[in-house]
Amino acid sequence: MNPMTTAVSPRALELAQAMVRMNTVSANSNLPLIHLVRDELARLGVASRLTFNQEKTKANLFATLGEGKPAGIILSGHTDTVPWDGQNWSGDPLSAQVRDGKLYGRGSADMKSFIAIALAHAEVFLRSNAPFAIHFAFSYDEEVGCFGVKELIADMRDAGVKPLACIVGEPTNMVPAIAHKGVYRYKCCVRGKEAHSSLTPQSVNAIEMAARVIGKVRDMAEGFERNEPRYEGFDVPFSTASVGQFHGGIADNVVPRDAEFRYEFRDLPTADARAMQEEVLAHARSLEPAMKQVAPDAGFRFETICEIPSFLGTAESSITKLAQRLSGEQRTTQVAFGTEAGIFKNSGIPTVVCGPGSITQAHQPDEYVSLEQLARCEAFMRGLAATREIG
Repeated sequence: MNPMTTAVSPRALELAQAMVRMNTVSANSNLPLIHLVRDELARLGVASRLTFNQEKTKANLFATLGEGKPAGIILSGHTDTVPWDGQNWSGDPLSAQVRDGKLYGRGSADMKSFIAIALAHAEVFLRSNAPFAIHFAFSYDEEVGCFGVKELIADMRDAGVKPLACIVGEPTNMVPAIAHKGVYRYKCCVRGKEAHSSLTPQSVNAIEMAARVIGKVRDMAEGFERNEPRYEGFDVPFSTASVGQFHGGIADNVVPRDAEFRYEFRDLPTADARAMQEEVLAHARSLEPAMKQVAPDAGFRFETICEIPSFLGTAESSITKLAQRLSGEQRTTQVAFGTEAGIFKNSGIPTVVCGPGSITQAHQPDEYVSLEQLARCEAFMRGLAATREIG
């Protein structure tokens, strides 16, 4: 643990509580939180660039503290949260209550506290003599597919910003993470031909055709487990595939015309998720000729739900070593969950994942982050402001 760790500052905790109390579930607007950050920065004379979704209900925020310095380090966070419908909370998920040394509420760990602590140190970053700027990059719709950050990075490039590195503040217990799997999700819609169940030769059973593709996904999953080279350090050291939802049929005596299912791949950083999807598509295409002999419009249609690339940094990179030094950690870790890190890395920005709290609390009833973790993150931010060189 970092020996500089002290109690979390009142201002950082106040901002974290204010953000947790905002309902920014991905289905809702994140603009109240974005406007809070924008207004706090404007008070310090810092301008923010906002990029909006098509409906103008959500926005990314990008801001530079230390304008004019040659390059900067991004502090990245997402502003949306998952919902809590059906979860057994002991209190209001938006209460932001502090008790027993913990801040409770949806988004407290994942990941509003990191954003709040970064914002609480904006003035420190402005006064810093560090030879690099600090960029705030706060996105929308990470939880549903990392959609906002792609627009943010494109806007950053249009503005001519070329960062040195990126720190994604997802909850890692302040241990720098240098790898995670990707998350690729798809929907398959099957069109068959209905008929009375006594006349099955005149029909194309959409559920049965869907089942053949689902069987292919399962065969692939078993193949990964059996044959894929292991990547030690992950809880599951091989790629996985699974089906998460299935819908189809209207009655027992009607051959179903339509069926739909959703599935995902979680690929190792050394695997090729797009090749996995192509294998599923090829299998579906091989089934279509027989279907079309009965009904010319029968077949498969696939939709992409999200494609979050895996992330693979290195323990030797300058940003990893900086994160280790600032967090007081000699080790690095790998995480099972997806983040925006792979998108930043694939855009050419050296990246590490390091933030307060534990992923075991994220998305759970009574989500919380400990005040000790917040204090460690504050020490990290103070150290970043005092840094004179990276690495």
